[in-house]
Amino acid sequence: MREFSIPLITGVIIALFWANLDPQGYLNFLHNHFLGDLNFHFVTNDIFMVFFFGIAAVEITQSCLPGGDLYPLKKAINPLMATLGGVLGPVVIYLVLNHLTGSELFFRGWGIPTATDIAFAWLVARMVFGSSHPAVSFLLLVAIADDAVGLAIIAVFYPDPNFPVDLIWLSLTGLAMLLAFALRIRRVRTYWPFVLLGGGLSWAGLFMAHLHPALALVFIIPFLHHAPREKKHFFEEDPGDRTPLSQYEHDWKVIVDFGLFMFGLANAGVAFSAFGTATWLVLVSLLAGKSVGVFTFGFIAERLGFPLPGGMRNKDLLMAGVIAGIGFTVALFIAGEAFTDPVIQGAAKMGAMLSFGAAIIAVPLGKVLKIRKVP
Repeated sequence: MREFSIPLITGVIIALFWANLDPQGYLNFLHNHFLGDLNFHFVTNDIFMVFFFGIAAVEITQSCLPGGDLYPLKKAINPLMATLGGVLGPVVIYLVLNHLTGSELFFRGWGIPTATDIAFAWLVARMVFGSSHPAVSFLLLVAIADDAVGLAIIAVFYPDPNFPVDLIWLSLTGLAMLLAFALRIRRVRTYWPFVLLGGGLSWAGLFMAHLHPALALVFIIPFLHHAPREKKHFFEEDPGDRTPLSQYEHDWKVIVDFGLFMFGLANAGVAFSAFGTATWLVLVSLLAGKSVGVFTFGFIAERLGFPLPGGMRNKDLLMAGVIAGIGFTVALFIAGEAFTDPVIQGAAKMGAMLSFGAAIIAVPLGKVLKIRKVP
């Protein structure tokens, strides 16, 4: 069930039907007390997603180790350039389309199509490329980096006007990093002090600064002790690695995978009637912008001397760009912050969810391009 993202899909389906059959009941569930004084929406987006991005931080950290997909650093340049293209391409297309067919009401939605859904992109990539194709790791790095950029966009461009950013509180996040460094120096061999003390302090700093706290563990995870050399690819496990970094992933990966049910339930409740200009702006920007941006910038990086991963060709790069157009998870995040009008917000979220249509394009396109599957 985890491998095929069933928990996330289940949460999405329940949210869609609940929001359409009993919209007030759905809203009450999201915003009434769920855990003490905290509501379900807050618990999911501001607390649970910390561990989701913590897993992503583990993957990036491991991939930068000797033997990892991003070691040496030169190997990371091409996917990072593709990430840049995957952010700029959708933004440019969104702004041009909005200038031609939209209005100032939709301008703030430009950040929505910058994100790529990690879970769904991984699922579709495995369907198209197989489980061991280098394009899978390439695409996952792009998706993870996209989502980090998406959360940064929320922090910088979509602050709550009632709670302006207060950067002085980021000193707590800096202090959390110093604490994590001290724990590493003292060779603490369990991840719990890093997560509870460092992660808690980092979360408080981001939250009090009025920045999205979902990235709290991203600043802490790289300090965990790790194996001297990496022996696996993205989202694979090495049974022989019992270091704190690997153990965190082992202990939390199942919880996070099933917990994505909560995310789908909390964010995908959009009325079926919520189609509008914002829907098509977001959808076209994701599908076209990601494909063009990822391919163009990855191709330029290759020409500049930063090659694609071994065994990956230009047609694989194009396919990765198409799949990157699935902008689900963080795109829903950003839509919720970009628009306060519930009608426009719902339309924008519908565009983010319809972007799963990239999978419908990718599967037959893979056959047309004769993409080599690597089991």
